[in-house]
Amino acid sequence: MAVTRPVKNRINTHQKEYQRLKKGKESLLTIIEEAELPESVYNSNAIENSTLTLKETEKILLEMELSRDVNLREVFEAKDLARVSEYVKTKAKEQEINKETILLLHQMLITNIDDRIAGRFRVKGEYVRVGSHIAPAPEQVERMIESTLLEYISALNSFAVDRIAKFHLDFEIIHPFCDGNGRIGRLLINFQLRRLNLPPVIIRNKEKQDYYQALDEYRRSKKTNPMEKIISLALLESFHKRVTYLKGEEIVRLSEYAKQHKLTAPALLNAAKRQNIPAFREKGVWKISKSFKYKPRKKN
Repeated sequence: MAVTRPVKNRINTHQKEYQRLKKGKESLLTIIEEAELPESVYNSNAIENSTLTLKETEKILLEMELSRDVNLREVFEAKDLARVSEYVKTKAKEQEINKETILLLHQMLITNIDDRIAGRFRVKGEYVRVGSHIAPAPEQVERMIESTLLEYISALNSFAVDRIAKFHLDFEIIHPFCDGNGRIGRLLINFQLRRLNLPPVIIRNKEKQDYYQALDEYRRSKKTNPMEKIISLALLESFHKRVTYLKGEEIVRLSEYAKQHKLTAPALLNAAKRQNIPAFREKGVWKISKSFKYKPRKKN
């Protein structure tokens, strides 16, 4: 099931505004991405059960000393994911996604963690599972990845989020690597978005349950709309954040905005989560433009 027409229209409208506003302000967008890199790294690793906090992730990326002893593997995971995320920004401008790029990203991600499996697909005898899902046999992996890539590249007339969600679901079902499949899959979402001149997104640990349910739903019934919804909401939030900054508007916490306008915080938070208002998160805190004029949606 494809993204609904109203959501497509909202995304297309925001994309046009974003493209118009960003001209001459590329340095501001770079600063925004630099500021949110630790948040992106933290969330992707947390989905994979990393114990690092956001603050610890920030300190690791800044080469600062931590206040507790942490697992060395988790330190490498944070540093490597940040490095690969930066590489994706450049690589996506140069060429379309392909098998060689996927293998290179995996090599960069897993080097220092497990050099034995870095940069290669699973081979004979290497089986993996996620929960109750047993991934396809290693002998099928390369063929299935090539088929998934071909389907993605050929679907030029499909809506961007539909294409990306379908590719991500298929990639995670295949689970082509012994380790790092989730992080690579989410990196590829941003590779594809950047390739289409769309801003990167953060799939957040707080929505982990919805994310895994979307994967399970696809395994059971081949329904793609739950993942399309997750990516659509993340993309709208990314647009809202960047457009607010590009306009130079004063930004306040959503809780503060609610108090100033005598609005109920739960209703406003629900609207933010649904992206019915131009709210966005920074370090997990919902924010919004102080000048935004809130109009409650009428109930049918």
